[in-house]
Amino acid sequence: MHTGHTDLGSVGLSIARYGLATVFVWVGGLKFSDYEVQNAEPLVKGSPLTSILRKRLGARRLGQLVGSSQVVLGALVAAKPVAPRASALGSLGAAGMMVGTLSFLVTTPEAWHDGHGFPQLSVLGEALLKDSVLLGAALLTAADSWSAAA
Repeated sequence: MHTGHTDLGSVGLSIARYGLATVFVWVGGLKFSDYEVQNAEPLVKGSPLTSILRKRLGARRLGQLVGSSQVVLGALVAAKPVAPRASALGSLGAAGMMVGTLSFLVTTPEAWHDGHGFPQLSVLGEALLKDSVLLGAALLTAADSWSAAA
């Protein structure tokens, strides 16, 4: 017999999984547009790793590489019912990507503005900070998928 608590947790985990997958597939697909490549420029240029990749690959190819990775990871996250082990790996990859994205809070000056002597997040910084929730979702879905694979 299921309790309301268990049902609520199950619903929450499903929302976290398919919300994470949707965000990754959708945003990954957007990485193929000039608009998204241009929007990512402050983030890419400020980060030591992505700025090196940008110099080697170019902005468009780097965007396509990131976008392709996001689409694949999103599909893997969603694949838990048919491939739980692959889904766990996709979730761990998504978690790694979110750690990278959160690092932009440190490397991107545009993520902050001066709040009268106290640093405050800009709109960009607020958007980046929300990736901490996606990181949590990725870790939860990884654990759930590993359990299902065992």
